[in-house]
Amino acid sequence: MKLTRATIKDIIICEPEIHGDTRGYFVETFRQDKLEEFLGFKINFCQDNESKSSKGVLRGLHYQLPPYSQTKLLRVIQGRVLDIAVDIRKDSPTFGEHVSIELTAENKKQLLIPHGFAHGFVVLEDDTIFAYKVDNYYSPENDRGIAFDDPDLGIDWQVDFSLLNLSQKDTKQPRLKATNDLFEYGVNYYE
Repeated sequence: MKLTRATIKDIIICEPEIHGDTRGYFVETFRQDKLEEFLGFKINFCQDNESKSSKGVLRGLHYQLPPYSQTKLLRVIQGRVLDIAVDIRKDSPTFGEHVSIELTAENKKQLLIPHGFAHGFVVLEDDTIFAYKVDNYYSPENDRGIAFDDPDLGIDWQVDFSLLNLSQKDTKQPRLKATNDLFEYGVNYYE
């Protein structure tokens, strides 16, 4: 698996080696030892999640507050999504900036989003199956979000907003500058 840092260095793009022939393919989707060696710290995923969505569904931008914050390792099993991670660490040199990457069943790329980032995705193809590992359990009391259409973030979702399908929760999220529920830059949330 090839691991590279995105434009925001704490976000990792994982590109697995695909072994294919006339029978199909084989791909190693997760290697904890290689990932930890690259990151320089231990990560313990405790839960796998999966969603199926139709084209135009937008989920996000979500995060959980410490000590329930989550690192996510995301991939698409079927279909395509545009995946977004926004830096919400106060005093970070990349605060408010984002990484955007297309994850597809064909390219098999994965994105590792660490603690301190809000995450969202928009579905670009019907019947898309999206899967991800997390290193902390869901905590409804600590669930937070940022408005997906916050103009200060400058995210190009690559979909006409009139075609989006959003949850009620995601239509009412605050702008980044209107929330105090942020992370501290430089804090190790992995201990």
